[in-house]
Amino acid sequence: MSEQALLLVNLGSPASTEVADVRRYLNQFLMDPYVIDLPWPVRRLLVSLILIKRPEQSAHAYASIWWPEGSPLVVLSQRLADAVRPHWKEGPVELAMRYGELSIERSLLKLAGQGIRQVTLAPLYPQFADSTTTTVIEEARRVIRERNLDIQLSILQPFFDQPEYLEALVTSAQPHLEQPFDHLLLSYHGLPERHLRKTDPTGAHCLKTDDCCQRAEGAVLASCYRAQCIQSAAAFAERAGLRPEQWSVSFQSRLGRAKWIEPYTEAQLEELAARGVKKLLVMCPAFVSDCIETLEEIGDRGREQFVAAGGTDLQLVPCLNTHEQWVQALVTLCRRAPLAL
Repeated sequence: MSEQALLLVNLGSPASTEVADVRRYLNQFLMDPYVIDLPWPVRRLLVSLILIKRPEQSAHAYASIWWPEGSPLVVLSQRLADAVRPHWKEGPVELAMRYGELSIERSLLKLAGQGIRQVTLAPLYPQFADSTTTTVIEEARRVIRERNLDIQLSILQPFFDQPEYLEALVTSAQPHLEQPFDHLLLSYHGLPERHLRKTDPTGAHCLKTDDCCQRAEGAVLASCYRAQCIQSAAAFAERAGLRPEQWSVSFQSRLGRAKWIEPYTEAQLEELAARGVKKLLVMCPAFVSDCIETLEEIGDRGREQFVAAGGTDLQLVPCLNTHEQWVQALVTLCRRAPLAL
């Protein structure tokens, strides 16, 4: 039987905190049509405008959380791949990033050079979105097509509702949940509302009612990022034994002037402080590895905002990272990945 390689894929990071490296990374990321889904001339103009000031601002943010070994996201992803490797008996385990170094192309060429013909592609995103899951899959397919590689893919599906994932999430958060706290905020990465409308297979469900995400099922749920976030959060809370008033959901990391999915994390931090919440826990379940959006946006800026608004303490609950139960869950989920058509 031929070997089945496992290719773990995360978002990526600048090569360093130098402004030039951050600009290069942001340009690749923002010019992806799955990230900014506008016609190329409009996207090019918009990204060029963003790149006037944003690289310097982002470089400062990256520098504030950078580790001696490099980008936390890349380092933690590498540690995850190392932790998975002994459990994946089917073949080699490689790590790639959608943007920046450790490219998907480099990894697939390496595997092809080793004679690998079957690869399980694992986008490390619990919830589906074109700007995360789809772009990873399409980039892998592009490389296989353009490089004429004899590789067949199995693809890990979004695992937001899978018991193994949810149980690992609860177990990893348990030490924080066992300490006294007033409220838990599950802050997911945001998306423009138009991304949700575009992927709605019915064209008549997403954002049409206040409870559309709670009612989503079947093909609608399979393609709706916000519904997956909300239903995943509810399943987590139930498993963790949380009462409805103990937790809520929000969305962070807005960019540009388009309407993004609500409620916004920044607004929720202000509102929770105004309601008298003093000790706030924040989890970021859209990420499996800590990164700038968790460590800097929530752990630093979010904490400062919450305290300035009247809160006492904001504790960032770490992502799954290399938690042993998550490593086992990921291997199990990848073994179930269906063959791509």
